[in-house]
Amino acid sequence: MIYLWAFLVGGAICVVGQLMMDVIKMTPAHTMSTLVVAGAIADAVGIYDPLIKFAGAGATIPITSFGNSLVHGALTELEKDGWLGVITGIFSVTSAGISSAIIFSFLACLFVRPKGSI
Repeated sequence: MIYLWAFLVGGAICVVGQLMMDVIKMTPAHTMSTLVVAGAIADAVGIYDPLIKFAGAGATIPITSFGNSLVHGALTELEKDGWLGVITGIFSVTSAGISSAIIFSFLACLFVRPKGSI
């Protein structure tokens, strides 16, 4: 049953993002930013952790989980280290994902040449 809920919740998040682009005509960048902020707000008010427990990967894989991770890390470190922890907490939780994005983007630009380039 957990697979079904993961599929439905993750799919619903993706459908919301697609509707934002198709119906509201938001750009992909605006859609992504909105979903990250929505995940951050959901974590700040305490909704996202129960959603993760309920849907598992369906809630941790979409882009909303990045916003959740940012706020979750910041609030955890705020309690532990004070206001300086807000800054360090953001990076401690998301550094692996950010580093991977930078490294793989760099590798992709070394091996892949866009069609329109000289």
